[in-house]
Amino acid sequence: MTWRELCKLARALPEVEEDVWFRTPALKVRGKCFVRLKEDGKSVVFMTESVDEQAFLVASRPKIYFITDHYRGYPAVLARLAALRTGEARARLDTAWRRKAPRSLHK
Repeated sequence: MTWRELCKLARALPEVEEDVWFRTPALKVRGKCFVRLKEDGKSVVFMTESVDEQAFLVASRPKIYFITDHYRGYPAVLARLAALRTGEARARLDTAWRRKAPRSLHK
């Protein structure tokens, strides 16, 4: 998966726009960021439903997901783009989008 491919998948969700967040490329819904490219250009930050979901993803799929101390205790997870496949990317995008999108956009 590349950032461009991830952006293309995300555009299937309502009102997704490409922007910048913390000086890196990001995807937002109504001005709220739900995923961004990390400074290394090789990983992304997805918002998660909870810290428990973060822990589950890191424990169950460590080749894809990880966290740094900066994200410990915050509902987000980092993903290695090279290890991310389309189905998994769609699931993460959907979860992250739903966390930030207003309820009126949820279908």
